[in-house]
Amino acid sequence: MRVVIVTESFPPDVNGVAHCALQTARHLVDRGHAPLVVAPAIAGDDPDGGAPCPVVRVPSLPLPGYPQVRVALPSRRLAAAITEHRADVVHLASPFVLGVRGMAAATRLGLPAVAVYQTDLAGYARTYVGAGEAAAWRRIRSVHTAADLTLAPSGAALRDLEAHGVPRVRLWPRGVDTARFRPGLRDEALRRTLAPNGELVVGYVGRLAPEKQVELLSGACELPGVRVVVVGDGPSRPALEQALPGAAFLGRRTGEDLARIFASLDVFVHTGPFETFCQTVQEAMASGVPVVAPAVGGPLDLVAHGRTGLLVPPRDAAAVRDAVWSMAADPALRAAYGAAGRAAVEGRTWAAVGDRLIGYYADVLAGRRTAVAA
Repeated sequence: MRVVIVTESFPPDVNGVAHCALQTARHLVDRGHAPLVVAPAIAGDDPDGGAPCPVVRVPSLPLPGYPQVRVALPSRRLAAAITEHRADVVHLASPFVLGVRGMAAATRLGLPAVAVYQTDLAGYARTYVGAGEAAAWRRIRSVHTAADLTLAPSGAALRDLEAHGVPRVRLWPRGVDTARFRPGLRDEALRRTLAPNGELVVGYVGRLAPEKQVELLSGACELPGVRVVVVGDGPSRPALEQALPGAAFLGRRTGEDLARIFASLDVFVHTGPFETFCQTVQEAMASGVPVVAPAVGGPLDLVAHGRTGLLVPPRDAAAVRDAVWSMAADPALRAAYGAAGRAAVEGRTWAAVGDRLIGYYADVLAGRRTAVAA
């Protein structure tokens, strides 16, 4: 099968869309298929992003106020790449700008398209401009309705899409690398560096941007015997360094370094209320770390409240603080949650979810053949 993956982001970018697109390309190659990636051009020196397949970069510009995010410009390279690759299927990863053009190109060429919903654009519109949710949903509905199939990463995302009139939606969750993220990487030397007085180490991993609401960790920063560790970068970092006094900001980390940090946490806290999935929650669970997350969106599928961690009301700093404090007071509870979390994700490999995706491609191709025969 020849697949063109049109993605709004790709490594070296660090985010859920980029990571999922890379894992998809790797799995397709592993299974003997032929993927091609089309992504926005980057400013760095790694145009292939570690991909096991060819990558076509289209011209792009940095998003004003958030230069880590690049927006693709109109270009003939996209349609040319799809044509030259002789694609059987066009895979649209979180289509918004480049993906919309990818959908239009697939339609012109008569190719089936599978659109993967990954970003809560309506929530972002509410966060950044205080309006525009209806317009965001119109754009989402337009591109996903044109696709042969839309894949939602969680039950909450699937329900949102169906409630807003998107047809042909199926569930496709994300995998986690349980070999990389594992409890055995817990590093006592690192812990002594982060918490020299033996404090409980509470960590957040992710982008530092307004929609992530990392400032909700302010209450946890005030707890005695607790050290908050923030991993990641983004436009909110300067403000967060003021809002979270005493927190350790480690910047962007990747690979084995990131896995070692995850395993060395005592509690992982995710604060953002707009997650369609939330990959960092899975990575924490794979690392044997109990989780605190908002009871909304993707975390509802991942965190079993009272078994692998705690779900708290979204946007509630006091609830985050209280959840952290309850875990700080009970080491046995933390250990039980961590062990249960690891057990819960051990079957969620990228190979398993990748095979499920290939099955969806096959369904779409079969549906096209049936339509032609009719």
